[in-house]
Amino acid sequence: MKKLLLLTLVLLIPVSWLCTFVAAQNQGNDQPRESKASDRVQSAADVLNEIQSAPDSGMPQEILSRAQCVAVVPSMLKGGFIVGAKYGRGLASCRTPKGWSTPAFFTVEGGSFGFQIGGQAVDLVMLIMNNEGMRHLLADKFEIGADASVAAGPVGRHAEGNTDWTMRAQVLTYSRARGVFAGVSLNGAVLKQDKDSTREFYGHMMTTKAALTGEVEPTPAANAFLTTLAKWAQDAAK
Repeated sequence: MKKLLLLTLVLLIPVSWLCTFVAAQNQGNDQPRESKASDRVQSAADVLNEIQSAPDSGMPQEILSRAQCVAVVPSMLKGGFIVGAKYGRGLASCRTPKGWSTPAFFTVEGGSFGFQIGGQAVDLVMLIMNNEGMRHLLADKFEIGADASVAAGPVGRHAEGNTDWTMRAQVLTYSRARGVFAGVSLNGAVLKQDKDSTREFYGHMMTTKAALTGEVEPTPAANAFLTTLAKWAQDAAK
C-alpha cells in the first residue's frame, strides 16, 4: 500500500509541473504584450549566423543546399521532471522562383517522455527536405513524426556517407543548448500557425501557404533573416 501511494505521488509531481508550465504559457498568450515578432526575425538570423559560423559544427553544406524550407525557433523553452514539455515561437521561409519567401510565423509545442530534470532554453532549427515535407508545412498545423517523417540531422561541414538514410526524412531537426549543437528528435511536436505574430508583423492576417509560396512579397522587416538564409544557402550550393 505504501509503495502504491509513493508511486502515485511521484507520478503526480511531473503532471502538476506540466500543467503549471502550460497554464503559464497560455496565460501569457492571453495578456497584451509588446511587439516581439520583429525581434524574433533578428534572433533567428543571429541563430543561423552563429551556428554556421562555428568552425567545427553546423549543418552540412550538402544538406542545407537541398533544403526546401528552413524553420528557426530561437530560445525554445524545454523543461520537465520525467514528463517533459516544449514550447516556442519561430518562423520559416521556403525557396521560391524569386528567392526565399517572406517568413511564416508558427508555434511549436509538444510533450516527451524520458528521464530528465530541470529546464533550459534551446535554439531549434528544422530543415524541410522535400516537397512532401513542404506540403505539410504549408498547412496551418501538422505533427512532426506523424504527418511528416523526422530524423535528427547530422552535424559537421560535410555529411558523412553513412548518413544517406537521413536524406529520405522529410524533416531534419537540430538544437543548440549551452553552446552545444547537435541533431535532436522532435517526434510528437506540433507546429501551428502563430496568428498573433502574423498579424503583429504584417498588420493583417495571411495564410501560411500564401507566405511560403511567394504569393506575398517579403517586407523590408524580414531582410535580416532572409539575407542570412540566402547567404548560407548560397554558400552551401557552391
